[in-house]
Amino acid sequence: MLDFPRWKKVWYWLITLVAIAASIPSLVSMTGARWPDSLPDPQINLGLDLAGGSRILLEADPAQVARQRAETMEEAVRGALREADPPIRIGDISSRGATLSFMLEDPSEIDRAREILLPLMNGVGMVREWDLQVLDGNRFVLSQTQAGLETAVTQAMDSATEVVRKRIDALGTREPTVLREGDTRILVQVPGLGDPTALKDLLGQTANLEFKLVDQTASPADLAQGIAPPGAEIVPYAADSGFAGQQIAVRRLGGIRGDSLINAQQTFESQGNAPVVSITFDKQGADRFARLTSENVNKPFAIILDGEVLSAPNINEPILGGTAMISGNFTVESANQLAISLRSGALPVDLTVIQQGTVGPELGADSIRKGLIAMGVGALAVLVIMVVTYGRFGLYADIALVLNVLMLFGIMAILNTTLTLPGLAGFVLTIGAAVDANVLIYERIREERKRGRRVIAAVENGYKEASRAIYDANVTNFIAGTLLFLFGSGPVRGFAIVLIIGLFTSVFTGVTLTRMWVAGWLRRARPTDLNV
Repeated sequence: MLDFPRWKKVWYWLITLVAIAASIPSLVSMTGARWPDSLPDPQINLGLDLAGGSRILLEADPAQVARQRAETMEEAVRGALREADPPIRIGDISSRGATLSFMLEDPSEIDRAREILLPLMNGVGMVREWDLQVLDGNRFVLSQTQAGLETAVTQAMDSATEVVRKRIDALGTREPTVLREGDTRILVQVPGLGDPTALKDLLGQTANLEFKLVDQTASPADLAQGIAPPGAEIVPYAADSGFAGQQIAVRRLGGIRGDSLINAQQTFESQGNAPVVSITFDKQGADRFARLTSENVNKPFAIILDGEVLSAPNINEPILGGTAMISGNFTVESANQLAISLRSGALPVDLTVIQQGTVGPELGADSIRKGLIAMGVGALAVLVIMVVTYGRFGLYADIALVLNVLMLFGIMAILNTTLTLPGLAGFVLTIGAAVDANVLIYERIREERKRGRRVIAAVENGYKEASRAIYDANVTNFIAGTLLFLFGSGPVRGFAIVLIIGLFTSVFTGVTLTRMWVAGWLRRARPTDLNV
């Protein structure tokens, strides 16, 4: 237990010094001084409650999910009946809310049509997503079930949360908090962001990109009255498209959606050098885009973003490379923002900002100041009591305590974790708990000496026997901290991070390092008694 070869000492000191060195940039930043840009600067990120920042609450409309599912089901029904052998012909499909209805041209095909459509009614697992009814002999009615709609809303909100997180990460912000609140809300907190306007614009953009063929049969008179040809829909031009106030008719089905994209980058046109967005499709999307452009040469197709037409260029030749370019009177900033949105993926449902606010850094600065005062007072009291109670051994415990705090800062900086106000409380708690191991060890050594054991045997048995209790207690605390981190959120996770890292650093400094120092002193001094 007290044998420390040279390589082990070097290794322990190397770990300690690296962690301490990593803490220096954060400590310098807390004093208000500037850390040189030429040097590495692992930093502890401050949470919203300490650094200030922006808070935005987003809400989705479940009715939109129902409409999207109805449109997807309509396309699936048409495709399934068209691909039947022989095909089953149907009339127009009418949609009302979460319900679809259509009639067969041949009533004798009812049983065959029902057999084809029934597999489409079931969702994943045991959830039945749609109900199928046949009314009046040849009219099919498809209705969304409540269980299916709830499942779809949950999936949409999970996807939306991930898209929001990706968009914020692309902005380069550190340690944002993105949490589900209730069934249809998402809370976003970004520390250090003073103006939430750009963030709100980015998160509010659905980035639902579509390529649809223009319906050239629509007359200007009908478009002016809002009348679309059968199988088409009217879409307005975007305000910055150059055709503000105008609208066109596009084919409702058969287009390509932006979920086939694998990349989007802001670039410039080769001729006019105007900012554009260059997009790249995956293999399936590239094949569909090539087929769409090959079958419709010399016909216009509309590039639609969030329900507005950016442009409607003519297909001069097939586009076979799986890449395309989106233009629309962009600035460099707006083109880059659109590229971020497209790369992150389209939001499966529109998100509306229902609440936003900015938290100033003054409260956090006051919290940090009071937290440091509490930590300083607590540390000073512990240092004095340990020296008075245990003498030289107490001094070793005090040095270990200081190293413990520095290592805790350093490891958090290396891991780029976030320090919140509860995490600051965790620092204060760590100071009190860090010396528990030393108290257990030193009291055990006292007991061994009272039993008549020699100095070296008493120290060796003290560390050996007390270590069992120390490890058992820290394993329990580690499990509790891990559960807090996995199932907690926001400030609770901040506390859990400090607790978990503090367990490792306190055991390393309070047990391993002090044992190494005590062993070195015993080897040098050869004391006949201990002042413990």
